[in-house]
Amino acid sequence: MDHAEAGRTCRGILDAVGAAVVADEAFLERVLTGVLAGGHVLLEDVPGTGKTLTARSFAGALGLSFSRIQFTPDLLPADITGSNVFDEATGEFEFVPGPVFANVVLADEINRAPPKTQAALLEAMGERQVTVDGTTHELPDPFFVIATQNPIEQEGTFGLPEAQRDRFTLKLSMGYPDADEERTLIDRRADRRARSPSVDPVVDTETVRALQTVPETVAVDGKLRDYVVDLGRATRTDDRVAVGVSPRGVQRLFETSRAAAAVEGRRYVVPDDVRSVVHATFAHRLVLTTEADVQGATASAVVDDVLEAVPVPAVDGSP
Repeated sequence: MDHAEAGRTCRGILDAVGAAVVADEAFLERVLTGVLAGGHVLLEDVPGTGKTLTARSFAGALGLSFSRIQFTPDLLPADITGSNVFDEATGEFEFVPGPVFANVVLADEINRAPPKTQAALLEAMGERQVTVDGTTHELPDPFFVIATQNPIEQEGTFGLPEAQRDRFTLKLSMGYPDADEERTLIDRRADRRARSPSVDPVVDTETVRALQTVPETVAVDGKLRDYVVDLGRATRTDDRVAVGVSPRGVQRLFETSRAAAAVEGRRYVVPDDVRSVVHATFAHRLVLTTEADVQGATASAVVDDVLEAVPVPAVDGSP
């Protein structure tokens, strides 16, 4: 698949999802960027903004299998991965796959499950496999997780460990719809018997796999590669930051920048591609100092200052 065809295909996917999900187009583009980058997406937002519908709609448009896992304090690792069940007919144990065995997995309210259960998903996200009773089981290809968490209710929640936050390629927020979008939601609910919007497949599994290979062929000028590295290193020297962006985080920015160019149907990265995804790629990886937290500093503000401090390289069009 060439870059122009990839751009047209991505536009078809976004149009289909946008017809069902009332959300900012830039937000939907970033979710698709995460898909093309082969990563996972964390959505942090208040309840009722359409996070579940977003995940289900992308799965539908991409022609992929979908599974939703509701994370609760009593959820066990086996409830995610599956378990070995004794078959009386054969007298042997048989592996019964859990809900993680789907192309698109919605981990709803992921921070409500205890760390041990979160760790079960961590292996799936990082290795694309799960291990049950010493046996490794491969997950479907493609596989990506869209996780949600509520930023306003902290009681009964378990903060995601740094290692798991780092596994998410992008962290996004849908935000509230504008007045026109909210009116659209009201109009849709006028008929209570109407079913929730659904999305028909725009592509199939093989096409999704082909799309995920396109970013690998997107060219990145050497000066832009230095720019990506400089942005990551600048987060580590900020006085407000206790733990800056890891080398893995810098690699993720490189990958998402190429994926952002692929979504646009371009065969090369421009500085705006990097800047469009740097907040979503970097902010959730930063750990601020206690003093900075007390003073009300935010990771997003740190990324803003880094973008201001690091000079943008001059790149003359396509390489």
